[in-house]
Amino acid sequence: MATFIVLLGPPGVGKGTQAKILANTKKLAHISSGDLFRENIKNQTELGKHAKSFIDKGELVPDGVTIGMIRERLNRADCKPGAILDGFPRTPVQAVALEKMLAEFKGQVNVVPYISAPEAVVVGRISGRWTCRLNGHIYHQMFNPPKQTGVCDIDSSELYQREDDKVETVTIRIRVYLEQTIPLVEYYRKSGKLIEINGEQAVEQVSKDLYSAIKNHFM
Repeated sequence: MATFIVLLGPPGVGKGTQAKILANTKKLAHISSGDLFRENIKNQTELGKHAKSFIDKGELVPDGVTIGMIRERLNRADCKPGAILDGFPRTPVQAVALEKMLAEFKGQVNVVPYISAPEAVVVGRISGRWTCRLNGHIYHQMFNPPKQTGVCDIDSSELYQREDDKVETVTIRIRVYLEQTIPLVEYYRKSGKLIEINGEQAVEQVSKDLYSAIKNHFM
């Protein structure tokens, strides 16, 4: 039977990094809903065009369109052993739709790791990022600072902070995510599939805890 893992966690907690590490370790496809949207829009697929029509109006993309993209992705050969879902589902309604869809692929959601960290920690991780204006090189004032404040080490261009990385914006993003995700977390907690991981630790330790928890869950 195919293995499907739903990975949850707020922006800045390192969920994307852990998804890639876990996908490589477990030999499973990594399906990022954000990447999937960008791929479909760039390739101008029918689903991509449909999604873009809502995005351009500032509206939420209907569940049916998102699920259609997920279904198409799961039909690809690399998903036969299963996949790690990153960014989908976002609501209990989507979770129910996912279970029905996975049944068609002779699988189910096996485990749901929830990587969490205090709001102050994830805000600090994102809001500390600065980007090179010329070529997009990324620095962090705490973890990877430039040699000269405000100047890129590689091409000497100005470093600036994107609107999405500013404290005020980041704080709102995280709070909105948490508000929207609480019902989904509780849905999976009640199903017995949720495992909580401390995302405040170093990347390597989070990876170890994540792999250990998943391994124990399948035993």
